Amino acid sequence: MTDSFSRRRVLSYLAAGAACPVCASLAGRAFGAEDKAAHAAAGADKAAGHGGGAPHWGYVGAGGPDNWGTLSADFKVCDLGLEQTPIDLASTVRAELAGVESMFQDSALTVVNNGHTIQANCAAGNYSLIGGERFELLQFHFHHPSEHKLAGQAFPLECHFVHRSQAGTLAVLGVFIRAGAANDALEVVFQAMPAAAGGEQPAARPLNPNALLPFDRGHFRYAGSLTTPPCSEGVNWVVFKTAIEASDAQIQKFAAMFPLNARPIQKQNRRFLLESL
Repeated sequence: MTDSFSRRRVLSYLAAGAACPVCASLAGRAFGAEDKAAHAAAGADKAAGHGGGAPHWGYVGAGGPDNWGTLSADFKVCDLGLEQTPIDLASTVRAELAGVESMFQDSALTVVNNGHTIQANCAAGNYSLIGGERFELLQFHFHHPSEHKLAGQAFPLECHFVHRSQAGTLAVLGVFIRAGAANDALEVVFQAMPAAAGGEQPAARPLNPNALLPFDRGHFRYAGSLTTPPCSEGVNWVVFKTAIEASDAQIQKFAAMFPLNARPIQKQNRRFLLESL
């Protein structure tokens, strides 16, 4: 947030729904015609930072996170941004936050291997209410290991539910996944995972994405960015405190395809990280 915003003003905006004029302005500048077209087209990779025509980037070597900002002029914010994601979820400000309600339903899924992750594109009609504002669910995808950390602790997987409001602002719900019991809902997605980049496959049966959210909706909230190039800021982040479970076999199945697809932790800088009571 800018220095002109007092602590009280920032807290009031975020507590009301993780959206503020500064965030909306940033989102309007960060998402141009290309991104809007990608959203409209397919729930699309560019909205999640997975652009088909972008310079080659990855998670190791010359195309890795340390160099993203130098790969393209469009990626400069990866280096220069002050509200980058992911962060370590520690040093929080406890606040009475407006609720997060996910109004999901049984939906047909198209499971895509975009070369950077496995992404499930969702049928229209699923949305979340964050502080009363409606965000349409576009897709969800996975990272190994988790991108966020919880007080320094990483998890084997993290799932990101990417949403977009009518005004064009993005919101992402983050869910940690820890080792435990086999996850039947996750299996619907993982059984359809294409092995090769560029492949896509319909899931064998519809899935209600609520099955991949924790029952306890206590969460963290902050202003952040996409976690992949172009690292655009103005993204409203909600990360749930409670992890869901997946079996070791499920975790290893994803890890075998994506041994590392997590961006390193970024500086929190002057942002407030809010934690629900």
